[in-house]
This record gives sequence, C-alpha cells and structure tokens, in this order.
Amino acid sequence: MDFRDDIEAAEFRGWFRAWLAVNRPTEPAPIGGADRAQYWNDWHRALHRGGWMGLSWPVGYGGRGRPQVYEAILNDEIGLAGAPPAPHVGFLGRALLHFGTEAQKLRYLPPLLSGDEVWCQGFSEPGAGSDLAALSTRAALVDDVWVVDGQKVWTSDAAWADRCLLLARTDPSAGRHRGISALIVDMGDPGVEVRPIVQSNTDTEFNEVFLTGVRVPRHEMLGEPGQGWEIAMTTVGYERGPADVGFSSRYVRTLAELVEAAARRPPTSAGGPLDLARAHVAVQVLRAHVLRSLSARADGTPPGPEGSIDKLLSTRVEQLLHHVALDVYGPDALTGTEPGVLAEYLYSRATSIAGGTSQIQRTIIAERVLGLPRVR
Repeated sequence: MDFRDDIEAAEFRGWFRAWLAVNRPTEPAPIGGADRAQYWNDWHRALHRGGWMGLSWPVGYGGRGRPQVYEAILNDEIGLAGAPPAPHVGFLGRALLHFGTEAQKLRYLPPLLSGDEVWCQGFSEPGAGSDLAALSTRAALVDDVWVVDGQKVWTSDAAWADRCLLLARTDPSAGRHRGISALIVDMGDPGVEVRPIVQSNTDTEFNEVFLTGVRVPRHEMLGEPGQGWEIAMTTVGYERGPADVGFSSRYVRTLAELVEAAARRPPTSAGGPLDLARAHVAVQVLRAHVLRSLSARADGTPPGPEGSIDKLLSTRVEQLLHHVALDVYGPDALTGTEPGVLAEYLYSRATSIAGGTSQIQRTIIAERVLGLPRVR
C-alpha cells in the first residue's frame, strides 16, 4: 500500500510545518505545578488559534471536518520538529462524539478543543488499576441527581482540570462490566478533593481524587446507564494509539538525537552502534504498524482491541530509547550536565502501566484478537 501523502495532504503538511517553525515553544515545559499547566494551556490555545485542533472532528462542534489522516500528519510533524506534543484531548473528545447527546456535544466539545476547559479521566482506582471492572466508586440516583462517593488515583491533570469523565458503579447488582456508567463531573463541585502525587522525576502531573457526596445532575451521564464499560474501552482504544498521541514521530526525533549524541562522545560498550541499531529497528517496526492501523481506520471505524498491539510496541520503543539514552550520555545524565535525560528515563518506566499494563494488553490480544481460550 502507498502511504505517501496525496497532493492535498502534502500541501497541508507544508503549511503546518511552516507554521510550526515560527510558533512552536522554544523552552521545555516546566516540571510540576501551575507553571506546567500554564505552559501546556498556552500551547493548546496557540494550536487552536492556528486552526490545527480537531482536524478530523465535525465542523459543527468546532472541528475542521478533515479525514483522520490529517491528525496523524499533524502529530508526525510535531514529533519530527521536536515540538511539544499536541494536547491529548482526542480520546476524551472521541468518547463525547460517539456517546454524547447533541446538547452535550455542543456544550463540551468546542471549549475542549479551544483549551477553554481542561478535562481529566477518572478511571483508575487504588483497588482497581488495570482491573478496571473491579472499580468501587459508587453513584446512586437520588431525586434526579447522581450522588457519587469513591476515590480515583493516577488521574492526569486533575489539579487544574475543569471536568472529569468519571466511571462509577451505578448498579451494584449487575455484572462487573454491566453495572458501570460514565458521568461528567464538574471538578469545582463540593465534595471533590484533589491531592497531587509527586513523581520520581519531581513532576506532579498525577493526582488522587476523592469524591464525597458529589452531586451530578442526571443529564450529565454520558451514554446510557450501564454503558460505562463500552465508553471506557472506546476511550482507551484511542488513548493507546501512538499515532493518536504523536508518539511515533517523537521517537524518530529522539533516536536521531541519540545518534548525533553518540557520534560526539567517546565510544563505549554501552550505548554503542548495536544498541542504536536495535532501537532503530524497534522504531521502524512501530511506525510501520502505526501506518497499518491508520489505514484500517481510514473509513472512520474506531480502534478496536488491535490497539493493544500498538500500545505494546510503543511501550517497548519508549523504554528502549530512554535506556539507550542513559548509556549514551553516561554520567552526564545523572549529574545534570544533560538535563532531562534522567527525568525522561524515569517517566518512561510508567509507560508499561499507563493506559493499561502490558500484562493486560497481552491478555486482550490473546483473547480478543487471537481468540485464545481464557485462562481461569
């Protein structure tokens, strides 16, 4: 199959590349706190002003109405330019597009795209991380209001989010997967408490969220009661794709920087040509698979369980690249002479957990892609 741009796509790529050269941030993102949030919001708003947000979303909700391949082109150019990733609003936005009422789409999608409202994803819990169906947060319908009690953890951006797409058990008598619903929670409502978690790289992106008697209007349920599991799987299907979040091209850029750095430094047994060659092969395998995945989605079909293959490949590449980076930079990575190398390595260790652990991805592939029997 020919994956080259057609004339229109190539023209779009040129426009965005020229805009990016002038408008991309030149300073790295601050680590942690309000400064970090402001940095990413400024970048979000700049992309929106330039007309680059929501490229494949319907025009009526603030999008541009282009084919999904344009989102991939945008992420491709961002990664190759070494610019900050595009805001990760796609997977939550797709959930709203697929399951939201018309009123919900009109209310929430335009400010999500523009950066006027920030969203977080309230899925994981202390007792139900990768086993999402074991979640214990409850929502009871009282006088046309959902009253929510529970706790979420590892909630990215919750400290500065305006809304949360929250999973809660609304029917305790139903099966594990059937009694879960999705609610749109206002993070400023009484009963919502956010506690930032300081990570090993000193970032505070992740948070604990405590919900105590939080009152959510009945009409703020996304989809139907008991449809939460389907909504969650659609959401993480987009979240797991490296094409959707721009990782694939960023890895190409990171590898090129490592090759240049290795050429400037004395040769060592670690971080040498063999390690770089192994990383190069892993990056190219991922890119080829991403192109295949995008081709399969060209008709607008949402990602399915095959996305777990993308996730495993992406995890492998991310961790391999940053492991090689430690070897290439050697002591300079630890002393701060090469700032960011150690922090990025530490962050990469979480990729085998975020979006569902690698063990969960392998189970999904075995059962839902290969059709292997479930081990009980």
